[in-house]
Amino acid sequence: MAERSALAEGLRAYRLIAGMWMRSSMTYRTSFVVTVFGNLTVTGLDFVGILLMFSQVDSLGGWSLPEVAFLYGLSVTAFGIADLLLGSMDVLGARMRDGSFDTLLVRPAPVLAQVGADRFALRRLGRITQGAVVLCWALVSVDVDWSAAKVLLVPVMVVSGAAIFSAVFVAGAAFQIFAQDAAEVQNAFTYGGTTLLQYPPSVFGEDLVRGVTFMVPLAFVNWVPSAYVLGRPYPIGLPSWAAFASPLVAVACCALAGAAWRTGLRSYRSTGS
Repeated sequence: MAERSALAEGLRAYRLIAGMWMRSSMTYRTSFVVTVFGNLTVTGLDFVGILLMFSQVDSLGGWSLPEVAFLYGLSVTAFGIADLLLGSMDVLGARMRDGSFDTLLVRPAPVLAQVGADRFALRRLGRITQGAVVLCWALVSVDVDWSAAKVLLVPVMVVSGAAIFSAVFVAGAAFQIFAQDAAEVQNAFTYGGTTLLQYPPSVFGEDLVRGVTFMVPLAFVNWVPSAYVLGRPYPIGLPSWAAFASPLVAVACCALAGAAWRTGLRSYRSTGS
């Protein structure tokens, strides 16, 4: 009961803080529209690079353009959702340096909700929109014998992937508490992770694929379940049931990230400023 109450309190605090930033961003609507469009255009350059690559080759690591677009759309959409909800976690180190993190600790609201909703930026919808457009095109263009299980697995991948990336954001923020910043390390697993997942696992070394499968299980965002949908070999010889393990991996990642966050808060020492 206490855990449910704490969760409800956190969600309420997040909603109120995010709503405040949303109202602020919508004050200047023209600026907001231009910013969203600019964000959509900038993130779209990643896929333009893939298109230029395929203008010179027929396949990438044995994967066709629609198949790579499928990976790209899943990765960018899932990451975009996590970035929208918790993208402000990477500035935690700056808050600790200037002492403003201490003010969050004395407020009557969960610290995680405050940090996650801080400077909530609707402009990040541009990334989600762009990823969703590419994903829709890939779903229409890819050569797949669709079944009910494969159709249902697509939204499961998006939701589970967003949860996995969210867990990485939270775990990265917890690491910043111990390391006194190190935002670049967190970005290597968040922004770097989504870039990695945009390409098929066959173009990477086996050790790297094993690392993002068992150590930081980003492979379950799209690589592993996509192997089932597209009829591709599973990375590093995983069993066939692993394609449906993304929700369980997401739950485990969130639980571990939550534990890391609580441990980080308990070990935090004020800057004294």
